[in-house]
Amino acid sequence: MSQVAGGSGTADFREYQWAYSIMDSSRVSTCLISMLLIVYGSFRSLNMEQEARERQEKKRQSESLNNLLTGEPVQQETNKFATLDTMHALCLPLGASISLLVMFFFFDSMQMLFAVCTAIIATVALAFLLLPMCQYIIRPCSDGNRISFGICGRFTAAELFSFSLAVSIVCIWVLTGHWLLMDAMGMGLCVAFIAFVRLPSLKVSTLLLTGLLIYDVFWVFFSSYIFSTNVMVKVATRPAENPVGIVARKLNLGGIVKEPPKLNLPGKLVFPSIHNNGHFSMLGLGDIVMPGLLLCFVLRYDAYKKSQSTSAETGVPPPKGVGSKLTYFHCSLLGYFLGLLTATVSSEVFKAAQPALLYLVPFTLLPLLTMAYLKGDLRRMWSEPFITQQSSKQLEV
Repeated sequence: MSQVAGGSGTADFREYQWAYSIMDSSRVSTCLISMLLIVYGSFRSLNMEQEARERQEKKRQSESLNNLLTGEPVQQETNKFATLDTMHALCLPLGASISLLVMFFFFDSMQMLFAVCTAIIATVALAFLLLPMCQYIIRPCSDGNRISFGICGRFTAAELFSFSLAVSIVCIWVLTGHWLLMDAMGMGLCVAFIAFVRLPSLKVSTLLLTGLLIYDVFWVFFSSYIFSTNVMVKVATRPAENPVGIVARKLNLGGIVKEPPKLNLPGKLVFPSIHNNGHFSMLGLGDIVMPGLLLCFVLRYDAYKKSQSTSAETGVPPPKGVGSKLTYFHCSLLGYFLGLLTATVSSEVFKAAQPALLYLVPFTLLPLLTMAYLKGDLRRMWSEPFITQQSSKQLEV
């Protein structure tokens, strides 16, 4: 009886082994963390935009009386967001290809430069990621005043605290090369990029994601026919020499300073499996950031459309019905999850690295385009989604 049960159990395990592999802790962690980063980055971006608008409005009100007397216009607040246009969307895949080739051919000679630049950028991004937590911790014992550092600028205590934490994490990562610290730096880069970069329309979004899909497919599937190796995987998995070790060897301190480990640069998120030793899942930051920019765009459009529909000036009543509860952001986020799931199944079926954007772009973009067409928003979202339309009464006046 026990032998039959054991044999049946073994057969069942082999039959459903692919399902166990898909539900591995490393794959589940990759999916959950990437979705959380997109959601957090999108809402952080929306909050930053609303806060900037409120500050500008307060500034305009406070300066309006003085400017009426002097005749000077109200100074606009400096825009901290970078907006991609059509030319950027067309050139970005080409620029990414050139950067990939530079790292492929010249990585050995430039690896210290890559490591140092990555560490500096990741420090700033990680400080941005940790800032809300530091603000919550510092709030009871700080009045919120800014401290001047001369030409460096003025910073709050929370900003200094978050920057100190970020520097500490990056320094420990340089000394240990631990994957968890590398992931923390990568998370900071994802959130900062999603929060500060804007897609102005669905047209630019479609051009950008389609170009990056072609870029991803080419460098994963076809680069081996030209360069005799998978360029994307080679660059993503190649470790860099530790700058501390390089400096120690140049100063002849090899006998004093312990040889530090090589560094995997934070261009990806890596999650090892709990149950399968040596197995890990890897997802490039671009597979989070680029769909994340689209989701950030649709979240901003959802908020803009809601504000317009509830405004008394437009005369449009708030939407009703079950269909209105499904926003463009919900639709795109669900598509992103299904795209990740499809990419995971494909990698397990083909036992090879897959270009994630091949699955993520259609699953996020096509449902969004379909939903926008059915709701009658496609034309507006395609070109100028955030321009306020005047009502017919205002036009008649």
